[in-house]
Amino acid sequence: MIATDALIAFVAIIDGGSFSAAAARLQQTPSGISRTLSRLEAQLGVRLITRTTRRLELTEEGRWLLERARDILARLGDTEARLQASAAAPAGVVRVNAASPVLNHLLAPLVPGFLAAYPQIRLELTGAEAIVDLIEEGADVAIRVGALADSTLNARLLGSSPLRLVAAPDYLQRCGEPAQAAALAQHRLLGFSSPVALNVWPLAQAGQHGWPVEPALSASSGETLRHLALAGAGIACLADFLVGDDLRAGRLQPVLAAEVLPWRQQVWAVFYKQGQLAPRVACLVDYLARQLPLQRS
Repeated sequence: MIATDALIAFVAIIDGGSFSAAAARLQQTPSGISRTLSRLEAQLGVRLITRTTRRLELTEEGRWLLERARDILARLGDTEARLQASAAAPAGVVRVNAASPVLNHLLAPLVPGFLAAYPQIRLELTGAEAIVDLIEEGADVAIRVGALADSTLNARLLGSSPLRLVAAPDYLQRCGEPAQAAALAQHRLLGFSSPVALNVWPLAQAGQHGWPVEPALSASSGETLRHLALAGAGIACLADFLVGDDLRAGRLQPVLAAEVLPWRQQVWAVFYKQGQLAPRVACLVDYLARQLPLQRS
């Protein structure tokens, strides 16, 4: 059976570009690294690296083994990290980035419970309406709502929230309640300044593709639109996690509820993943997946 230290030495030679670089990285001598590689080649009965006075080149067999060696070592590293995490309580700082409505309505209510469960973790919550670069912002995880377009990210679906058409009772008393979607043209509609895709409302009369609206008043934040709706400025289409409490308290009323399609906004935990997630980050993502007041299916 191939020894793990032989695979580690083989990968270090390729990554470092020389025996001396591999030796420095592994705190061994170049001659020791060379002997390890020779024993591996002898065991396998193939040449893995062609050595010249100027460079090292992988053979076909070497390229084949390198890919598998990297995968084996990554799996071993993940296994070690998982076992170590199970033996120690997660600790450290977790930096979370999210739009302010998500911070205020989804995350903030759960923070006390999370910190009670993980007292050695400190949270840093940063609000940003626009999508940010996680590495540039120094964030460990972002909570994002809606479709994801960045293929360089890894994401975990936390759940989804239905969309609602809502207005304040005062607005509906003054302007009347629309009886059908076509009547929205006679009302003041509140929408998003960007992205414009959020101004397609889930109304059945427009078919499964939704009803595009042109807002009379627009804002970049769902929280701002919520406050405008509460103030009686017009009709808005917002996620239930934003307006659910307002509907239950009667501060807002549903509009065209019988015609609203069962569309949902998905809520994601997004991160740059390289191997196993750090325990301090993984425990937060797991906690949110369990505790967020979202639909799971």
